[in-house]
Amino acid sequence: MAEPLRLVALGDSLTQGYGLEAEEGFVPQLQAWLQAEGLDVEVINAGVSGDTTAGGLARMDWTLQEPVDVMLVALGGNDLLRGLSPASSLENLRGIFERLEREGIPAMLAGLPAPGNYGPEFQLAFERMYVDIAGIFDVPLYPDFLQPITDKADAGTRFTDLMQDDNIHPNADGVGLIVEGIGPFVRDVLRGIKEDAS
Repeated sequence: MAEPLRLVALGDSLTQGYGLEAEEGFVPQLQAWLQAEGLDVEVINAGVSGDTTAGGLARMDWTLQEPVDVMLVALGGNDLLRGLSPASSLENLRGIFERLEREGIPAMLAGLPAPGNYGPEFQLAFERMYVDIAGIFDVPLYPDFLQPITDKADAGTRFTDLMQDDNIHPNADGVGLIVEGIGPFVRDVLRGIKEDAS
């Protein structure tokens, strides 16, 4: 019997499941969603609360100690919160994807939109960073990890019912919506990888 596909989610508190019960976090909810779609997959939680793109790059050796069939990279939120240079964040992401390329590990990237409070140049550079990395390394890009919540905010609809008290991290319901949004993207990438391998 074939081993399940090992999908490693490299990210920050949004991946790690900050403030949630173990089964409510992004990783277990995504795994359950993918399995319900008929995929034999184990999603590994490589999310570290507070991690930046630099932190993700620094722990690649540790992350790759166990077998990795495919990686979802979901980093940049803390770079954004700290107003770190998008040029530096781009170089860190480049380092992560160069390593994955060397190791022959297929990958996908989840981005985040930047608010306008750091100015239009920062906003454009931050959002462009994900597009650039996806193009350079020919990896599938899901532009906005928080898409369902962003959509509500953009529509002027109340979304506090999807957030924890800090208004930064989604609650279990918010994570469920995020998984419904990104799930089909991840499913299709995994199916494509399985087809390529067969």
